[in-house]
Amino acid sequence: MRQVILDTETTGLNWRNGNRVVEIGCVEFVERRPTGRTFHTYLKPDCQFEQGAQEVTGLTLEFLADKPRFEEIVDEFLAFIAGAELVIHNAAFDVGFLDHELSRLGPQYGTVSGHASNIEDSLLLARKQFPGQRNSLDALCKRLGVDNGHRQLHGALLDAQILAEVYIALTSGQEEIGFGSADGVDAPVEAVAVQLDASRPRPRVAIEDEDLAAHEARLEKLRKKAGKAVWDQWLVPVDEVAA
Repeated sequence: MRQVILDTETTGLNWRNGNRVVEIGCVEFVERRPTGRTFHTYLKPDCQFEQGAQEVTGLTLEFLADKPRFEEIVDEFLAFIAGAELVIHNAAFDVGFLDHELSRLGPQYGTVSGHASNIEDSLLLARKQFPGQRNSLDALCKRLGVDNGHRQLHGALLDAQILAEVYIALTSGQEEIGFGSADGVDAPVEAVAVQLDASRPRPRVAIEDEDLAAHEARLEKLRKKAGKAVWDQWLVPVDEVAA
């Protein structure tokens, strides 16, 4: 599956107030792995920044004065997202702005959803997974252990790269183990009856010291994040094991 993680920066919070897109950043993933392909551009907005928006992005009209307008990059942008599932944090915001930019060029350009195969909103995913908690990109980075220390200002390409890591962490699960066949089609599973002799001693697995250390380090990280690790409830005291 091809996915494009997308982010925009704008001159304000609402395109209905005349605000425009000033930056687009996209990162391509195929089968949940980065391909190295990106799309990134700054845009000349032909309008002023709203109060506060310029401080958030760090962009200025002087910097954007010689950048292309949206109509100059629209074909390249649409070709990049064509047929892909778009992953966007608070998708309604970015898609609303991009659809407005497309509408300014004429109905022949359609809408973002018409060019993509699907739009996945990572904010909605986060709200389902962490109800009642802050689910901004920064909050999710902290909660999921994604390093965003290099994020001082909002930037579309940087935020798309960070969102990619957050999205993979949000959606990682058993399907990531890769038990499917090489051609992507699951083979039929034949049930096998197994008889167990309860009187026989259970086999013990010898675990290397370095594996134990890595396991304990992972548990300690979970304890620091959540206050406890579910694994702890199955730990058996050493004296009980010896007995």
